[in-house]
Formats: sequence, C-alpha cells, structure tokens
Amino acid sequence: MSQTPFIVGFGGTTRAGSSSERMVAAVLKELESQGADTRLFGGEFLAGLPHYAPENPQRTDAQSEFVDAIRRADGIVIGSAAWHGGVSGLVKNAIDLIGDLQEDRRVFLQGRAVGLVVTAGGWQAAGTTLSAMRDIVHALRGWPTPAGVAIKSEPAHFTADGTLTDTAILRTVQAQAGQILALSTAGVLV
Repeated sequence: MSQTPFIVGFGGTTRAGSSSERMVAAVLKELESQGADTRLFGGEFLAGLPHYAPENPQRTDAQSEFVDAIRRADGIVIGSAAWHGGVSGLVKNAIDLIGDLQEDRRVFLQGRAVGLVVTAGGWQAAGTTLSAMRDIVHALRGWPTPAGVAIKSEPAHFTADGTLTDTAILRTVQAQAGQILALSTAGVLV
C-alpha cells in the first residue's frame, strides 16, 4: 500500500445526482478529509460499461480503467439503490468486473476494507440489500466495514450542491470512513 491510502468508490443510478451516488461521494469526501486519495465512478460511468462477459477477455477502455483502479485500491466504497430488495443491475455489473482480478496476487477484493452504502424507498429493501452486498463482498474475499450506511432516499438529506445535511447519517458516514482507513492501513487484511 502507498503512504496515502487510495480508496475507490462506485455507485449510483442512471439518474444524474442519484442519492446512492451522492452517498458514495459523501463517504469519499469524508475519506479525503481523513487523508485518503479517492476516485469516484458514478452512475453515468457505470451506465456506459458493457455487460460483463467473463468468456470474452477483451475489455473496453472504461472497463480497463475501472478494473485497474480497483486493482490499485487500498479500500472500496460501493453504493447501490435497492431495487426490489436487491443490488441494482448497474452496480452488480461493475461488481462482476472485479472477476478480472481472479488471477491477481490479491484475488478479487482480498485485503481490502469495503464500505457499503444503500439507498431505498423503504427500510425493508434497504436492509435486505445491505445484507446482500455484505454477502457479495465476503464472496469476493473483501472485508465489509462494521458500519454500513442504509438510508431512505430523500432529497432532504442533501443541499442543492450535494452536501450531506442529516447529522445522524453524517456520523455513520464518518464512522464508516474511519473504519475503511483503519482497516486499509492496519496491514492485517490478507
């Protein structure tokens, strides 16, 4: 790991300024304030990725850019809208690209702390999606942070410029960011 932790965040929907993308950005902003370098792959970027096809090793420039960033990352933040109680197809397609790391020394998400963010219209969908995302991260050998962020999607959580205003959610975001950095820099996740 480099001296300055590099954290990659991805998530969002096809709708510009979606709450899930804003939440990933909020965690990344907090990580930056705690000393990390970050990179966000938002909904517009994810929407441009072709469907993952493991049998076809050819990758577009965007797919390669995404996989290379994940490969270099010390930690990850993944955000999804809860679609019918599960991970959105847009985000799942990006997660599937992590399969390209199966031959790496650090296989998939091995050795990486992963913060998870879910936005939903209701609490049941938020909970089931967060649980599903934890299972996915475990399957990819990653370490989900103890603090997960699951919120009901409401514009009132943000200012017009995307700043998070809800203090309870902000405390959870700060806790998750701290956990990502602590786990990413501890050198014990192998």
